[in-house]
Amino acid sequence: MGFFDKLFGGLGKTRQQIDLEELFQDYAPDSEDFYDNLEEMLVLSDAGVATAERVDHLMRKKTWEDRYRKGEEAREGLIRVLTGMLDVGDTALKLNTRPSVILMVGVNGVGKTTTIGKLAHQLCNSGKKVMLCAGDTFRAAAAEQLGIWAERSGADFVRHEEGSDPAAVVYDGICAAKARDTDVILIDTAGRLHNKQNLMNELNKIRRIIDRELPDADVETLMVLDATTGQNGVLQAKQFMETCGITGIVLTKLDGTAKGGVVFAIATECQLPVKYVGVGEGIDDLIPFDSRNFVEALFKQ
Repeated sequence: MGFFDKLFGGLGKTRQQIDLEELFQDYAPDSEDFYDNLEEMLVLSDAGVATAERVDHLMRKKTWEDRYRKGEEAREGLIRVLTGMLDVGDTALKLNTRPSVILMVGVNGVGKTTTIGKLAHQLCNSGKKVMLCAGDTFRAAAAEQLGIWAERSGADFVRHEEGSDPAAVVYDGICAAKARDTDVILIDTAGRLHNKQNLMNELNKIRRIIDRELPDADVETLMVLDATTGQNGVLQAKQFMETCGITGIVLTKLDGTAKGGVVFAIATECQLPVKYVGVGEGIDDLIPFDSRNFVEALFKQ
């Protein structure tokens, strides 16, 4: 199954939330009902009120400029508008140095460790030498879970005992990566300490270790968000942006929700590119994000 087919299948619940046939069936360029229904559908899919209002404005503008008269013309126009809204940055990972670093952040339960494992699998299959670093020393069995993924993907693995200093694990991982000529270091991090400030301080400490030990390395800081949380995910992203210097989003569990429109809220409110989406439990169900494919999977039949 190709990437588009997986994406199309994964967005099934969101597509049901956005009843496009009804929306475009009785389309008229001067119909206020069309724009009211468009806004309502976007809000219900968790695109957010601000995003829905912006789409309304842009669609009115394009309808006037391009003289839409038919529903299919409006559908194509909407695809172009939404695709443009998602183009807020490079969706490809920048991993040109040896080693490069991918720092994974996010709250507990969003699928961080599983996402790391799936990404490690892809990178190893592409011929890169990968190391997984168990920086989440607070969650019980987090290192064991990551170790299983390392074995499955063929990646190297560095860990300390539960409760150890995460920054020390990262330091040892970087030293090992240098010695073993590793291409990419994937670092897992804790999603929750006993208060938010401690969590952010810990992430800051890890980032300082990376910057000190690998000053010229490409570093991707990816925040993993659970699509089922909708607008709460946008709030989480804004909180982490203040501390982590996020370079992109990985949106997981997209197949289990009707809230796939949150992608548009992330792009417009946070100006962060989505770099991967998770559309299933399988090891190959983490898909590189493509804005045009995503929008077409939502709005095409």
